[in-house]
Amino acid sequence: MKKQVWIVDDDEEMIRAVQLMLKLLNCKVRHFLGARPAAQAILDGEAPDLLILDINMPEVSGLDMLEFLRRRKETLGLPIVMLSTEAADLQVDQALAMGADAYATKPVSIEELEAAMQKALGAHGRR
Repeated sequence: MKKQVWIVDDDEEMIRAVQLMLKLLNCKVRHFLGARPAAQAILDGEAPDLLILDINMPEVSGLDMLEFLRRRKETLGLPIVMLSTEAADLQVDQALAMGADAYATKPVSIEELEAAMQKALGAHGRR
């Protein structure tokens, strides 16, 4: 069965690139141009098998959304990959300490994305 993967990013070009990679990895993909619409879909009872979340977004940052998701019992087990241009150890450590399961840096290769996804899924006993 195909994994349902959501991408939350404010950069349409990045969404298209990651979408293509995910389709090549045999995933079903849904994208959101920001944290608010993705959070609303989750509040409405929808949920992906894995979430790819950009950190630097206007209005609501990816870290804010990560915090929101990790505070809800319904989304504690949601595998989350943070995807960002930020590669500093401090940023990576902060995201992982807040509950991200994996971290990948933009631009991401299909191999790096797949490895991050496997790490995130494995952290929750999924494949």
